[in-house]
Amino acid sequence: MFEMYEDLVTVEEFADMLSIGKNAAYKLLASGKVKCFRQNRIWKIPKEGVIQYIREQSHLS
Repeated sequence: MFEMYEDLVTVEEFADMLSIGKNAAYKLLASGKVKCFRQNRIWKIPKEGVIQYIREQSHLS
């Protein structure tokens, strides 16, 4: 799943992966529902964190 993405994705890539807008992506990251961290002022999202979030939301975990 998501082989074309690096192990750490940007907010733009994260939004693309979930087919949501950038503002919705920032809100989701701020909510703590997706594993992520900030490096200086830049959000870094592990691809595995995105996959885990999708599984949890679709009750596949």
